[in-house]
Amino acid sequence: MAAQQQHHFRTLSEEHGPFHIIGDVHGCFDELQLLLKQLGYTVAFDEQVQRYVTTVPGSYKVIFVGDLVDRGPNSPEVLRLVMDMMEQGVAYCVSGNHDDKLYRMLLGHDVQIRHGLELTAAQLEPYDQAFRQRLIDFLGSLPHHLVLDDERLVVAHAGLEEHLHKRNSKGVRALCLYGPTTGGKDERGLAVRLDWAAEYCGKAVVVYGHTPVHVPSWRNNTINIDTGCVFGGTLTALTYPEYALTEVPALKKYAESVRPFILYPQHAPHSS
Repeated sequence: MAAQQQHHFRTLSEEHGPFHIIGDVHGCFDELQLLLKQLGYTVAFDEQVQRYVTTVPGSYKVIFVGDLVDRGPNSPEVLRLVMDMMEQGVAYCVSGNHDDKLYRMLLGHDVQIRHGLELTAAQLEPYDQAFRQRLIDFLGSLPHHLVLDDERLVVAHAGLEEHLHKRNSKGVRALCLYGPTTGGKDERGLAVRLDWAAEYCGKAVVVYGHTPVHVPSWRNNTINIDTGCVFGGTLTALTYPEYALTEVPALKKYAESVRPFILYPQHAPHSS
């Protein structure tokens, strides 16, 4: 059994891009393949070794903002593709709260099997123990945030305020996975999230997901690219450093969003 997940960030200052940063996939494997194809990648499955082989356009690498799993139709193959891309050296990924919960379930911890985890658990039933162990090792190794391009770019699932960049603690990890909350619940019984991006004034661009938005919008040098594919929205990629947006529409609505999508006004990033 793998060791307990370490609380860590990862600094990749020497990685200058270009990157395609992809929002919350949530098991939408077909849409992920369509988005990668639109971005110029080719993905082929090698039956002999049961691995995906990805051909990359130019020198691009992919960065996933987390929440690879739950609610969607094919979380295991999303995980396999991301693991294979990372092993191939063409992708990075940060942990999302749903990925972390799956990790704890696979370790045998007492977690509530809901919010889509029940679907992922059912989808994993045909997969052997070797695949599950590979998942444990992979999910347990994911950083809570990435710092790239000479500290000009930060990727964290739920975002992260500037003074916490490159900080390691349980509290920072919780903020990266869940975002700041008031501690209270709304009328739906959901945690009330605080709008950390409204006050952000950092130099690094922060790219994140976690809370579905209708349209990715720049807010104080931050951008949320979770456009709710699993809820019938789109799957979005941000090209860095050009800041171009590419999206593919969901092939269907796989789940109902309990939390309403947020619509922010459009602004451009202020950093050079």
